[in-house]
Amino acid sequence: MARIVVTGGAGFLGSHLCHRLLDRGDEVVCLDNLITGSITNIEDLFGQPGFSFVELDVSTFIHVPGDVDAVLHFASPASPIDFERIPIQILKVGSLGTHNALGLAKAKDAKFFLASTSEVYGDPLVHPQPETYWGNVNPIGPRGVYDEAKRFAEAMTMAYHRHHGLDVRIVRIFNTYGTSMRPDDGRSMSNFIVQAIKGQDITVYGDGSQTRSFCYVDDEVRGFLALLDSEVVGPVNIGNPNEYTILQLAETVIDVTGSSSKITFEPLPVDDPTQRKPDITLASTKLGWAPEIDLRTGIERTTEYFRSVLAAG
Repeated sequence: MARIVVTGGAGFLGSHLCHRLLDRGDEVVCLDNLITGSITNIEDLFGQPGFSFVELDVSTFIHVPGDVDAVLHFASPASPIDFERIPIQILKVGSLGTHNALGLAKAKDAKFFLASTSEVYGDPLVHPQPETYWGNVNPIGPRGVYDEAKRFAEAMTMAYHRHHGLDVRIVRIFNTYGTSMRPDDGRSMSNFIVQAIKGQDITVYGDGSQTRSFCYVDDEVRGFLALLDSEVVGPVNIGNPNEYTILQLAETVIDVTGSSSKITFEPLPVDDPTQRKPDITLASTKLGWAPEIDLRTGIERTTEYFRSVLAAG
C-alpha cells in the first residue's frame, strides 16, 4: 500500500484515478479547488478508509502532513471552453502548481507523475505523433495558455529529474471520454452526446474532416497506472490510435443514441488541430498497454451516464 497525493482529484480523470488507486489498496489524498472538478465525482469515497479530501488551489501552496510515496499532478482545466474562460488560472496551475507539486514530491522523497497532454504537439505536422516529435504550437493563440502551460510543466519536471534526481513519470494524454465528464465540458464527445440526448442539432466545427483519436477513460487510467508502476520516465503517449473524423464521431453518436438530431456546421475555432493520432509503440512495448474498449461501447456507456446526469437536473 502506498500513500498517494492526487492533485485535481475531483476532476474527470483525477476522480477515476482516485477510485482505481483505492481499489488496489492505496491510500489517497485528493486535492482540488473545485474550479472544474466536482464533489459529485468523489462523494462515494468519503468515509472510505484511506481516502481524504482537501479543497486547495495548488497554484498557491501545497502542504500534506505525513509520508507521501507519490504525487500525481492532474490539476488543470482541460476543456476548450476553459481556455477563454479562465486562461490565467490554467497558466498558473501549469507553472506554479507544477512547481509546488514537484516541491512536495522532492520534500517527501516521492515519485512525481505529470499529466501532460497531446496538446503539446499542437497542430501536428507529423502523423501519427510519436513522443520524439517536438510539436507545432502557436504560443500566443487562445489554445496556447493550455499548450504552453503543459510544455512548461514537462520542462520543469525534467529539470527536477536531472538536477535533483527526482523520480518522475510523464504521460501525454490524448482525447479521453467517459463517465464523470461535465455535460457542459465543451469537447466534441460531450457536446455531441448531450445534444443527441436532447434532440438538438449537433454542432460540428469546420467541415468535420479534422480527426481525433478517442480513448475511453477506463483504458486511459489503466495506462496511467502501468506507467506509474514502471521504470519508464517518459513522456509516454497514452491514447487510442483508432482515428476518426469529427463528422464520423457525430454520425456514430446519432446512431448509438438513436437520436433524431441533425448535423449543423459552424466556423472552425482558431488553431483547432487538423489531425491527432498517437503513436503508442512506446506504451505497447515498454508498458504492455493497449486500449481495449471500442468507440461504440464507450459511447454507449457515456450516453448512459449523461442520461442519468441530465435526468437528475
